[in-house]
Amino acid sequence: MQDQVVFFDTMRQGLWIAVMISVPILSVALIAGLTVGLFQALTSIQELTLTFVPKLAAIVAVFWLTMGFMTETLVSFFQSRLIPLIIGG
Repeated sequence: MQDQVVFFDTMRQGLWIAVMISVPILSVALIAGLTVGLFQALTSIQELTLTFVPKLAAIVAVFWLTMGFMTETLVSFFQSRLIPLIIGG
């Protein structure tokens, strides 16, 4: 019974960390997509690269800016939660 509690708690915490890490990138992709879509609707320009390139640039920029936060969060999760479970503690 205790093993199931530890397993589900670890899974819950891992999923929450995955959500925290993905929110900045997904929110910027959403905002960039809405902005480009609105621009295309207002100007009647239907170019496929116009939707792809700005979103890609925004995602890469936000990934570059939040890379430290993502790394620290994952390393902290692994050191505090997963490594002790693997070792058996």
